[in-house]
Amino acid sequence: MDTLCDRTRGQSTPVTCFYFDFTERKEQSATNVLGSSLKQMVSGTGRIPEEIWHALREQKEAVSGRRPQLVDIVKMLQLITSSQRTYMCIDALDECTTAQRFRLFDSLKEILDKSPNARVFMTGRPHIRAEIENHLAGRAASVSVSPARDDIVSYIRFRLSHDETPDAMDMSLEADILEKIPENISEM
Repeated sequence: MDTLCDRTRGQSTPVTCFYFDFTERKEQSATNVLGSSLKQMVSGTGRIPEEIWHALREQKEAVSGRRPQLVDIVKMLQLITSSQRTYMCIDALDECTTAQRFRLFDSLKEILDKSPNARVFMTGRPHIRAEIENHLAGRAASVSVSPARDDIVSYIRFRLSHDETPDAMDMSLEADILEKIPENISEM
């Protein structure tokens, strides 16, 4: 994220990010994810585009200040992303509920269909790759990223060296940990 933000600084290129959290699953709907992206895009521009300002006022006046619905947010995002390069980053997509993930994919597809300069970067565990490819066919590329065994071992050694109860482990247990954990990490 930092690298992307650094590279786009001064270019009026919106960069948004949303981090899914398993403990907040119920609050993290497609509406909230894309609403957060919209808010980040608008706040980053310094001014609210006229069309969005009117749409938000209509929402507020229509039903005693109700929040925009997903369909409205998608239209607003299409307005912004259709005219400029835009990056939307969504982390830990696998932490999103399946139903909300499908709603998010459908909404992202609508945005991408109208916005050739929009780019979406998603991270998640391997089991959702097929979902992404099915829902965003032709609009997504997958890249597998796996940690190197040496990196895992280095990290475990570091954590063990900072253990608050070092006397609780003998050399045999430490050797087992350094052997078994890297074997079982796979593509996590």
